[in-house]
Amino acid sequence: MYHHVKKLMYTVNVGSPDPRFGNMLLEQFGGANGELAAAMQYTIQGLNCEDPARKDLLMDIGTEELSHLEIIGNLARLHLMPMKKSREAAEADPLVAIAGGGGVALHNSQGNPWTADYLKITGDVAVDLRSNVAAEARAKIVYERLINFCDDSGTKDALQFLMTREITHMKAFMIALTSLGEDPLKVGEIPPTPGVVQQYFNDSTGQGEDGADSRGPWNEGDDWEYVENPAFGGLKVSS
Repeated sequence: MYHHVKKLMYTVNVGSPDPRFGNMLLEQFGGANGELAAAMQYTIQGLNCEDPARKDLLMDIGTEELSHLEIIGNLARLHLMPMKKSREAAEADPLVAIAGGGGVALHNSQGNPWTADYLKITGDVAVDLRSNVAAEARAKIVYERLINFCDDSGTKDALQFLMTREITHMKAFMIALTSLGEDPLKVGEIPPTPGVVQQYFNDSTGQGEDGADSRGPWNEGDDWEYVENPAFGGLKVSS
């Protein structure tokens, strides 16, 4: 059951509306890494989850994301408002001004409509939690870029709050994943093929502009088997 309270989770104050920036804000309203996508992803994962504790986590955060959608929607609406009457402001984004009347709509900053294809839902709680950690990381970066392109102090304060909550959610998802007590590389039930799973293929070879082939803990030590040039015969060199 949902209940709307006529109070924003974080107070929004916009001193100087900027229609062009309002268009940028739509990325977090109806974009791939935006709040609606997060709310729908976590809520549907929660509906499918058979683990009561992690179901509660998913529903808690999914519901909070709806509150974030309300915040970003109000921010965008206030920045886009000059489009309602000003021809110059409307030229910042004719789609928003003409089709949407200078208000928010379910599309991203480029005018592409929101789609359920943005959602990552597998029905496996461990896999879904990994997707959620990545989703929060992507959203954090988008908010950081919006803050860097913003000159209005009230808007920056609200964006800082939203950006910070992404880290909070990331932490909760990571701990929930760790608390499953499973090998972090365990995915599903069918085990990988022994031998093949330990092979690292050096498929990008030679001396390029960005340097030569690199070695590190991701391809040497532990139980790695380094496979040199597999496309040209696969000379195997054990690390």
